[in-house]
Parts: sequence; C-alpha cells; structure tokens
Amino acid sequence: MEQSGMFEACGGVGKAAAASVAVVVVVVYGWRFFNWVWLEPKKKEKCLRDQGLKGTSYMFLYGDVKEIMKMTTEAYLKPINLNDDIVPRVLSFAHGAVTTHGKNCFNWVGPIPIIHITDPSMIKEILGNYKDFQKQRGGNPLGRLLARGLVDAEGDQWVKHRKIINPAFHVEKLKHMVPAFYASCDEMVNKWEETLKEESSCEMDVWPHLQKMAADVISRTAFGSSYVEGRKIFELQRELAELIIIDSRSIYIPGSR
Repeated sequence: MEQSGMFEACGGVGKAAAASVAVVVVVVYGWRFFNWVWLEPKKKEKCLRDQGLKGTSYMFLYGDVKEIMKMTTEAYLKPINLNDDIVPRVLSFAHGAVTTHGKNCFNWVGPIPIIHITDPSMIKEILGNYKDFQKQRGGNPLGRLLARGLVDAEGDQWVKHRKIINPAFHVEKLKHMVPAFYASCDEMVNKWEETLKEESSCEMDVWPHLQKMAADVISRTAFGSSYVEGRKIFELQRELAELIIIDSRSIYIPGSR
C-alpha cells in the first residue's frame, strides 16, 4: 500500500512538472510571436518616423498585404490606353504610397517594413555602398529558393555577377543583336498578316505575341536557338515567376513549413 501511494505521488509530481514545462514553453513562444508580430514592427515604425520618413501605420500581422492585393487586382481589371502612365498599373500600391507619403516612404509586407526610395541621388548612394546597404532578409524563405541570382546576391558576389552581366549591354554588343531582333519581329508580324488574310480587320491580344517575341530574341542572342526549341525553358520560367509573385504577396509564419 505504501509503495502504491509512493508511485501515485511520483506520478502526480511528474504530471505537474510536465504541465509547468508546457506552460513555460507556451509563454516563451507566445511572447516571441507577440514580439515578432507587434512589438518589433511598432518599434521599427517609430524609428522610421523619427528619421523623417512617412508611411502607412502597421496593421497586426498582415500589414498592407490585403490592401496591396486589392489595389493590384483593381489596377489589372482597368483598361489602359497607350498614352497612359504605366506605373500605376504595374506598381499600383507603391505608386499610391509615394504619391501620398512622398518620394521616400515605407509600407508593410506583414511585419516587415518596406522602404521605397525614388530620389535618384539616394538610389545612387545605396547602389554605390552595397556593403552598407544590405538586402532585406526574412519573409517567406521560399522566395530565396525560387529567385536566386543578381537580385539576391550580396557583397562581392553581387559585384562579380554585375561584371559578368555588364558587357552584354554595351552598345557595340547590342548592335550585333539587331539582326536577331529583326528576325523575331519579322516572324511575329508575318503571323499577324496570316491572321488578317481572311479578314480586313480584327481585334487581337498582342501581349502573348510580345512575350513570345521577347523569349525568341533572348534565345537567338544568348543561346543561338529559336523560341520553339527553348519553349520548355521559358514555360518553366513563367511558372517560376508566377510562384515568386504568389510568394511575395503571402505572409510567412515561422515554423509553418
């Protein structure tokens, strides 16, 4: 009987200890989560405003993501004329933020502040001091998995990539690409003319054709192959771009992977 009572007492102590540990773990991680989604963002917002920057107020967890998605969807639903400004369509929220808060301002992608710099002198300073101005880290880690390259590179690796890429954009190099540009444009126009053989006029969505022409130009100049031969590569790149866009509009909660 005494031994049985001892086992029951030990079991009770063990359960109490396990419950205490569970409470401590919940409190610790709860505090970290609260600090991540509220205290740190509000601290950063105060810091940015103290430096003279204006921007949107931080909204719990989501920031401006919902408004960004709403404005982007609305912008793409509206028709645009050839003489209209393209910026409000492709960067609707950023354009609205700069118009409302000034050339240098900030908004929120989840709990992460994004600073918009449109002052040319400041942009030049940032690009010239790449070791002092690091790229924003954090957010959804899938972004770095999907988009690796010059955009993601830092420091000496960024300099190395720039040196490799720069020669391709020299004027003399571009002059040699003109025949490839001409051939791709000529093929596209010929397809349009074939479409118009049976009709004197018609309405046509030129966007898919322009996408194919751009891909064809890249194939001819960089790989020496036609767009048809490299179609699979460009289809995969298009899928990758769509995934990156989805990733950029999502909120990543640490541990959710």
